[in-house]
Amino acid sequence: MFDVIDWQRPWYASVRPACLQVGPLSEAPANLHTALNRAAAALQLRNAAGLPVRFVAQADLPAGQAYEAFIGATGCVPTRANLHDYFNALVWLTFPRIKQQLNALQAAQIAVAGVGKSRGPARDAATIFDENCALLVVRDSAAARALVDALRAHRWHEAFVERRAQFGADAQLWLFGHALMEKLVAPRKAITAHTRVVVADDGYFEASAADQRAWLDAQQAQVLADEPLSTACYTPLPVLGVPGWWPQQDADFYHDAGVFRPARH
Repeated sequence: MFDVIDWQRPWYASVRPACLQVGPLSEAPANLHTALNRAAAALQLRNAAGLPVRFVAQADLPAGQAYEAFIGATGCVPTRANLHDYFNALVWLTFPRIKQQLNALQAAQIAVAGVGKSRGPARDAATIFDENCALLVVRDSAAARALVDALRAHRWHEAFVERRAQFGADAQLWLFGHALMEKLVAPRKAITAHTRVVVADDGYFEASAADQRAWLDAQQAQVLADEPLSTACYTPLPVLGVPGWWPQQDADFYHDAGVFRPARH
């Protein structure tokens, strides 16, 4: 199952170091938990309550208890031997502070309102972040702001063709959502991320990938702690449209209105 992941794909760059830290996996769930917990212990992972994060069998989740509430109360993350939960664990190992804050937010909402049929706006936004978010880090410059404006207005040709050279130099896309990563195991042109824009100074773009990752983790965790989370903070971005992330990104590729849709008015 885990062998189907092509780790050379650019969209897995954010969690590739965590994959290497965990090491090769067998299909046995017990071996998966052992490998993940070894990596979690090495990083001294904690949840928002300060409890050590451990990856446990799905059967350890008590009947009737909400998943996020269980993690918040125990530090234990129920993890099945499948791609969805494996990517979730890698995100815990990669962006632990963001995962802490998302879990704390969801657990607090559950404590107040229960699980219910409707999550409510805050939990909806947190679930989208957790499952399908990508973080677009852009340089604090007029050119980068123009790129963001083009993306938000769905001016896809301007963003991906005319401003192609800005990706890498002035803009980086970091995948966060574990469901998004799972979908990209079998990439399809229509796969779209809910994207949050993060503005960074020049120093960020001169830093190592590890330092960039740590800064992004701390910065977004602080934003989540300080500001209400809502679905309005996301902009759609077809992932395979990122320059260099898919072959044959010619004019016809971006003219596909079924994927690169015009903005609604």
